[in-house]
Amino acid sequence: MSLTRLNIEAFRNIQSAQLIPAPGINLIYGQNGSGKTSILEAIYFLGMGRSFRSHLSQRVINNDDDKLTLFATLNLARGDSKIGLRRFRSGETEVRIDGEKVKRLSTLAETLPIQVITPESFSLLFEGPKSRRQFIDWGAFHADPQFYGAWTNVRRVLKQRNQLLRNRSAYSNIQFWDQEFVRYAEQVTEIRNHYVDSLNELLKGIIGEFLPSVDVKVSFTRGWDSKTDFAELLENQYSRDLATGHTVSGPHKADLRLRVGTLPAQDALSRGQLKLLVCALRIAQGKLLKQQIDKHSIYLVDDLPSELDAQHRQLLLKQLTDTGAQVFVTAIDPAAIVDSLHTPPSRMFHVEQGRVTVIE
Repeated sequence: MSLTRLNIEAFRNIQSAQLIPAPGINLIYGQNGSGKTSILEAIYFLGMGRSFRSHLSQRVINNDDDKLTLFATLNLARGDSKIGLRRFRSGETEVRIDGEKVKRLSTLAETLPIQVITPESFSLLFEGPKSRRQFIDWGAFHADPQFYGAWTNVRRVLKQRNQLLRNRSAYSNIQFWDQEFVRYAEQVTEIRNHYVDSLNELLKGIIGEFLPSVDVKVSFTRGWDSKTDFAELLENQYSRDLATGHTVSGPHKADLRLRVGTLPAQDALSRGQLKLLVCALRIAQGKLLKQQIDKHSIYLVDDLPSELDAQHRQLLLKQLTDTGAQVFVTAIDPAAIVDSLHTPPSRMFHVEQGRVTVIE
């Protein structure tokens, strides 16, 4: 799978741009503020319905416009597919795939799987468990068609249970919801656990390439003691949940733990090593997707040279090339990428003040 055409209208400082990307490595270069990262952001927006740089989607709309428009042609095994997205300043989003209106943004993620490696990607290691749950759930969503429904039901039941706790309802009024909660929580947890086990098999080899002298342990925690019956735990913790006004334990507290010895990875590794670890996680996830459903991810790599020496740049680009996937990588100096590749990039784009030029 690859993008063969990308149109961007009124997205940040890009008023209008048309790109014809190639399979393989697409290098986008330009000075800071030129708009090169905005191209990656536009592709991500098209695949996720949101930005990786801001929680407020209205901010990505060009100041002179009331809406942004993104359009892409995808080359798939079954033939070409067309995706269009329009986001209005009012907050309304309109999505079409092959001319048909799409109601659920999850359909975008299913159609256009994306792996993003940006300075913001460090949130996977430095922020709370939410980012790591999202990482697991991205893979579980693509790997198992039962996951999305179970995960949606967990959120629905959890919201109802927390409302009853805030209303200080008796446990007899919560017990019915706990039965539902346990059922969907165990389904979500089983899928997540199986996914992390599968990911670990690939991850060990990639981490071994990137960080051969570091022993990184990756494990999944479900959000409650695995030796404890979840239904009994919910009943026994009712008083505690009532006091806090929310459910303390459950799949909404699950986490992906990365440790070096007895220390969390973020405390044991340098910034450069952490960047390589995040890259390893993303590459492993993309490779696993290809194994499980025979679909490539599209990799978006922002400012690849930063914090990596020449040796590790070469290693990372080799791993990305070996995936066989389409890659979009940005840099200020194109030589930092070109000199790290065994063959020239498939295509190069120069960005200056929001204008995109293909370099032959």
